[in-house]
Amino acid sequence: MTRSRPCASVDTHHRDLILLNSVVQSSIQVGVTGPAVWVRVEGKGSFLNSGSFKEFAREMVDRGFREFVIDLSNCQMMDSTFMGTMAGIALRLKELGPGDLRVVHCGERSRELLSGLGLDQIFSIQSNGSAAPDCAAIKRDAVGASSEQNKLETKKEMLDAHESLCEAAPQNLSRFKDVLDYLRQDLHHEKASK
Repeated sequence: MTRSRPCASVDTHHRDLILLNSVVQSSIQVGVTGPAVWVRVEGKGSFLNSGSFKEFAREMVDRGFREFVIDLSNCQMMDSTFMGTMAGIALRLKELGPGDLRVVHCGERSRELLSGLGLDQIFSIQSNGSAAPDCAAIKRDAVGASSEQNKLETKKEMLDAHESLCEAAPQNLSRFKDVLDYLRQDLHHEKASK
């Protein structure tokens, strides 16, 4: 039997961290069991916590983890940026070879959202699943980032997430064309004004 350990013991690289919260109580809890990284969404999965989720996943992939389990049992809703972040992680795992992203404890509404975007083609979605290990909240590095830098990073993360949705399922391009155009123009204007 593989022993669970909270991610806090894995997460030694982060500095001076604060917990991410949005207006609707939300957080992303993470843990590791053997070769699997567990991510439990509490409340909302949105653009507000997608950047930290992506950063955490990137770090875990860099450490050699190739199995991600996303637990949606306590997830009240997801926006397209969060779902695009999940798609980006799944696509990265496939690019690296043997790797897997699974969604467990997925309610009917979340399944409809994910399947409607074609994401059931790049990762498995289950209404049941194993229990997550002890998890700790993902925290965000708050050192030296100005409000303008945070806004720019959020826009970049949103653009990346929506591009991942279009890469995962080409029919999403027509759904998100206006969003992609807006984000690209907005980022272009931000860079030009500096």
